Amino acid sequence: MPLLLAQISDLHLDGTERATERAARVVRYLRGLPRPVDALLVTGDIADHGTEDEYREAAELLADAPFPVLHCPGNHDARPAYREALLGEEPDTAPINRAHLVGGTAILMVDSTVPGRDEGLLESATLGWIDRTLTELPPGTPALIAFHQPPVALHHPVPDSCRLRRPEDLAALLDDHPEVVAVLTGHAHTAAVSTFAGRPLIVGPAVTWTLQLPWETEDFIGRDQPPALAYHVLDEERRLTTHYRVVL
Repeated sequence: MPLLLAQISDLHLDGTERATERAARVVRYLRGLPRPVDALLVTGDIADHGTEDEYREAAELLADAPFPVLHCPGNHDARPAYREALLGEEPDTAPINRAHLVGGTAILMVDSTVPGRDEGLLESATLGWIDRTLTELPPGTPALIAFHQPPVALHHPVPDSCRLRRPEDLAALLDDHPEVVAVLTGHAHTAAVSTFAGRPLIVGPAVTWTLQLPWETEDFIGRDQPPALAYHVLDEERRLTTHYRVVL
């Protein structure tokens, strides 16, 4: 059976009723699916200010889900509080990188954040971790890599001003790892599809607000747009198909 993943991004939980309601609406929708997804990926900006209370709220929202919940930080997240309140670990400022095996597919949730900055960067230690993790996979294992900041221009001045720096480092690494099927990101607050290093680049939509494009309106923050998510289906031929949905 094909692997079925859901992706949400940019919850920006900040203690307000609006942020809580939108995140809870999406999680409630996913919990109610007739067939549970094989995993939920959360690609960063879980919290808005990076406080422990925001992560505790996230942990409560995602607790006891009928599917694994895999996540990575975004530029609004803070590593020490994220580790302590969401992962139950000792506070630490090191990158938060985690690898998971779901239905025979490796899913690498990667920390592309630069503390105190909006743009992303894969540190040398993180690039080394990605390389080692992929190298140690059993032969024939497909892999997906997920992180926050897109590594290519999306043709909007806001996300393009703070995308992943030095994407060529990751592209060179991926040249040695054909098992990587696609790259998944968030951050841009708009559902988008492009290519990177010869692979699909899938940008997940946001829960909190939707980015309006320059040719749509001069007001780029679409706060009245409903929260959205992506479904990714990875089949036996390693073909990734993505569907986007809004949650009313």
